[in-house]
Amino acid sequence: MFLIQKQILKGRGFPGAQPRWGALENVEGVQFMPRARGGNRRAWCPGAQPGWATSENGERVQFTPRARGVPGHLLQMDLTKPGDISRALEFTKAHTTSTGLWGLVNNAGFNDVVADAELAPLATFRSCMEVNFFGTLQLTKGLLPLLRRSRGRIVTLGSPAGDMPYPCLGAYGTSKAAVVLLMDTFNCELLPWGVKVSVIQPGCFKTESVKNVSNWERRKRLLLTSLPQELLQAYGEDYIEHVHGQFLHSLSLALPDLSPVVDAIIDALLAAHPPSRYYPGRGVGLMYFIHYYLPEGLRRRFLQAFFISPCLPSALRPGKPGSTPTQDAAQDPDPSPGPSPTVAQ
Repeated sequence: MFLIQKQILKGRGFPGAQPRWGALENVEGVQFMPRARGGNRRAWCPGAQPGWATSENGERVQFTPRARGVPGHLLQMDLTKPGDISRALEFTKAHTTSTGLWGLVNNAGFNDVVADAELAPLATFRSCMEVNFFGTLQLTKGLLPLLRRSRGRIVTLGSPAGDMPYPCLGAYGTSKAAVVLLMDTFNCELLPWGVKVSVIQPGCFKTESVKNVSNWERRKRLLLTSLPQELLQAYGEDYIEHVHGQFLHSLSLALPDLSPVVDAIIDALLAAHPPSRYYPGRGVGLMYFIHYYLPEGLRRRFLQAFFISPCLPSALRPGKPGSTPTQDAAQDPDPSPGPSPTVAQ
């Protein structure tokens, strides 16, 4: 997680603007600073050069990446440790006493297992909830007095996996569903205070976690070694390998340009009337159309074709004692899966 210093230049964009602050969860630092008009108009994303954004009310903002270790700008935080969150809250309050807190961007996204819910360890469900839900809840509640005072913004990164039953993303998806419902609740309850709440539901983008294939390989091996023998026999090692292979293929199709997500964050922070939902990324609009308007069977088949289409578990294959696969389960299509929302943050 890191804090953002946000210096917004109102009006014509002359030097001397007062700093205002926002908080953004992640592991890199960024500073928002004023610039005169006339520069390149482009948003900042991790690893990019300094750039521009313009709000609807004429504010001009420059996004400048900050190096690690810069005093006052970068805080290391573990969202599972209340002490870390408390220190971040105290730091933010100390630096926003006179300027106010304009925005909080919740970007926490944790998942370490891609497997059927029955195969995923209970600890994974707990870890996903601790980071993606409870950590976000504690931080947001701690900053709400400052955000109410400034009539500011809360922006949270969700996931389509929190809205749709993506195969093998039960732990991650349920935690994202919980945090999105929480933000919808905040959106209603904070309306009288003038605080605007937005949720961003991105597709799959090529973040550091997506590119770290060796890490996903290591997690798969840990899953195989930790499964009870009964479950391993019922599903089969080849079943888990098949799921893992399709998952890695979906990650290989992730979008390398993060600017659609960054643009959505900027708009949610600076637009006069930001929408409550943003859907950046290739094919996300089609996914939601299918999810809301097509029959359940077609929705399920689409998600399997788009993401992961599991093969039959070992115990259900023909010739195994007691195997009675349904017509749907007996089919084993092998489509080329598309982008996954597993690690969109």
